[in-house]
Amino acid sequence: MSKLQRTPAGEQDVNTRIKNFNEVCLGYTEEDAIKEANRCLQCKNPRCVGKCPVNNKIPQFIKCIREKDFKKAASIIAETSSLPSVCGRVCPQELQCEGGCVLGIKGEPISIGNLERFVADWSRENNIQLNEKAQSNGKKVAVIGSGPAGIACAGDLAKLGYEVTIFEALHEAGGVLAWGIPEFVLPKDDVVKPEIDNLKKLGVKIETNVIIGRTITIDELLKEEGFEAVFIGTGAAVPNFMWIPGENLNGVLAANEFLTKNNLMKDYREDYMTPTVIGKKVAVVGGGNVAMDAVRAALRLGAESHLIYRRSEEELPSRAEEVKYAKKEGIKFHLLTNPVGILGDSNGWVKGIKCVKMELGEPDESGRRRPAAVENSEFILDVDMVIMAIGSGADPLINDTTEGLEHDKKNRIIIDEETGRTSRERIYAGGDVVTGPATVILAMSAGKKAAKAIHEDLSK
Repeated sequence: MSKLQRTPAGEQDVNTRIKNFNEVCLGYTEEDAIKEANRCLQCKNPRCVGKCPVNNKIPQFIKCIREKDFKKAASIIAETSSLPSVCGRVCPQELQCEGGCVLGIKGEPISIGNLERFVADWSRENNIQLNEKAQSNGKKVAVIGSGPAGIACAGDLAKLGYEVTIFEALHEAGGVLAWGIPEFVLPKDDVVKPEIDNLKKLGVKIETNVIIGRTITIDELLKEEGFEAVFIGTGAAVPNFMWIPGENLNGVLAANEFLTKNNLMKDYREDYMTPTVIGKKVAVVGGGNVAMDAVRAALRLGAESHLIYRRSEEELPSRAEEVKYAKKEGIKFHLLTNPVGILGDSNGWVKGIKCVKMELGEPDESGRRRPAAVENSEFILDVDMVIMAIGSGADPLINDTTEGLEHDKKNRIIIDEETGRTSRERIYAGGDVVTGPATVILAMSAGKKAAKAIHEDLSK
């Protein structure tokens, strides 16, 4: 194999994996990891580091893999990344670190994601403890939300000696990592729960079933519970809909609802008392990672699965790897297609989705070419369930119950981008609740910036 070609990672056989929820990508063996690490040019000015939102020391940890010093590699990654097992699996590396790799100019970039995943998994399997509980400085900080932003913020503050409590609205910690990403992409018991356990080992307390704004308010946390600062990392989980005819029919649901039931209620498992409700033919509307997760999950539950996206494949925002897997698994792609209505039967259940063909015009404000409907191109796709995966927004509850907290019309909290400081003193925010739906690594970066600002402000 040429040095311009990356070492392939193992994956489940396609005919087997479409019938189970086990992880598709099997990652690297030790031999594979060393082989791939040896491709790295060890650039003096590594472009990969600048493309990583948390500036992981990529050449350094890859050099350690080459030298078989996996423990040192893990310690180097731990300096900047709170969730290496997660990021190695779900980051859009092709747009970030791998997108900056020099080898990608004439060949295939270093498989940085698989190498990060290998090190993180090796560290977990060998019970390597990289961070010890710090001595308390006596200062309390509340973190709202246990997703990537909250985990990163809480972890960094705990290492500095703060007494951190995370408040999570659901019954299980992890945020979108726990409820939003399917098992076949991100295993919960083997990957997510160990990361949560690592937080607890640092001394972070996690209180579940606490809805900030209902159970307790931010002002009460600051004035009555003794917290000196609050970080808001609640994400963006309120689903968007198209507001087309028929969206109120039985059998139309949001991808967030579908994936939450699948992940937290484990409705794909026969030993759980949460029976699967799935159509025989399912259409998922959208082209992002959530849409890809939903359509691939529906396939595994036994449905003939269709993906409807209004732009071309070139504009698909989903990770390239997930698109590749979906194609192999037999997902039916309907590109340059947009729903205009959902049809129902006499009992109020979905019996089809009316679509139009689209064509791309000039770029819009996002930089992507704007889709426009083609005249007289309507057709009906025969489905009995429709899952909407067209983005989501922030819950207004915290804004409505916290006086003086500035936010925009979409309920996104307004912050100083460099620090996470909000319009309220001692209140900070970051992640999807600020930016809208984005990536795990960007949320982590926001959490880390806020932790740094909190430490600076409380040290004055």
